[in-house]
Amino acid sequence: MWIWENKNWPHFAYDRSVLAELEKEWLKKSGEGCGAFKYVSDSDRDALKIELITDEATKTSEIEGQILNRNSVQSSLRKQMGLSFEQKNVPPAEDGIASMMTDLYKSFDKPLDDETLFRWHRQLMNGRTDQIAVGAYRTGEEPMQIVAGNYYDRRVYYEAPPSERIPAEMRRFIDWFNSSKKMNALERAGIAHLYFVLIHPFDDGNGRISRALAEKALSQSAGQPALTGLATVINAERKKYYAALEAVKSPDITEWLLYFAETVLAAQEYTLQKIDFVIQKTKLYDRVRDQLNARQDKAVKRMFKEGLAGFKGGLSADNYMKITGASPATATRDLADLVEKKALYRTGVLRHTRYFLNLAPQNSPDNAGESENSENNIS
Repeated sequence: MWIWENKNWPHFAYDRSVLAELEKEWLKKSGEGCGAFKYVSDSDRDALKIELITDEATKTSEIEGQILNRNSVQSSLRKQMGLSFEQKNVPPAEDGIASMMTDLYKSFDKPLDDETLFRWHRQLMNGRTDQIAVGAYRTGEEPMQIVAGNYYDRRVYYEAPPSERIPAEMRRFIDWFNSSKKMNALERAGIAHLYFVLIHPFDDGNGRISRALAEKALSQSAGQPALTGLATVINAERKKYYAALEAVKSPDITEWLLYFAETVLAAQEYTLQKIDFVIQKTKLYDRVRDQLNARQDKAVKRMFKEGLAGFKGGLSADNYMKITGASPATATRDLADLVEKKALYRTGVLRHTRYFLNLAPQNSPDNAGESENSENNIS
């Protein structure tokens, strides 16, 4: 028996008490995010929003196995957000997901309706030429099955309601979504995601739209676009995500909601780290900008562009020479000077020497390259 065949469908059961502390943590982190944004300049705030939305657009697609061009998505987002008037040729898929994310961001507080879902679906399917219903619920007679395995060993791990039930199921879902705004944030967003996925109303794009609905629910609870980094965190552990979905076999969804709530909190932490990175890099640049030569300035800005993750394993002298065109001797002098100015800190020795942005100079290693632990960090 599939879950939608249960006599209690779609009345989900769960233990709300297991979410109580997580809901409090969500409220706390939401406040921290709002407070931190106040310390970010307007230009940095716009750049950060575009960065976070680009992350979500590319990662929600990657979860489904679709790899998009990040620069194209970002270019389309900037144009649609009114931050750029540059005319660029953006591929249909990248332009489509950017349109959907912009729509979600700008209309998060609007009630949900069929037309919103159809519009998102048209945007997601932009450029598709195969035979699927675009901007409409599925109507085919074939069962909508989620399968795993190869052709000779396929396993159906879920079958959605038949297409003739979809209009009624979606009316009920939309009514629930619009009437549930007073629910706790994580509870409502987790149910919205799962409920929509279980209906699976479209021929394709259900996962991406379900995650957009979760973001819409969180944004409505926060009273502003949530920008949680949800898809980014989910994509990092896709197997765990699909396992949590697959484990839902009955109306008791406590375990799913617990997984989802913890994932949202991890996503919030990711966003807070991104905000803090922007604040700290601004402080660093303001501190050293008048002391840098043109090569150093170019290298530091390039390191800023790498974001939170930075250069994998740190910036090497070879990286510096490629970025700036400096000779080995000049690169050595420039990098030593950047360490002296506390723009960078150094780890490792000899060919293992690596450099990192000194975002918190009071806590950074003092020429820690000679320490045993530092060398282990970059091996």
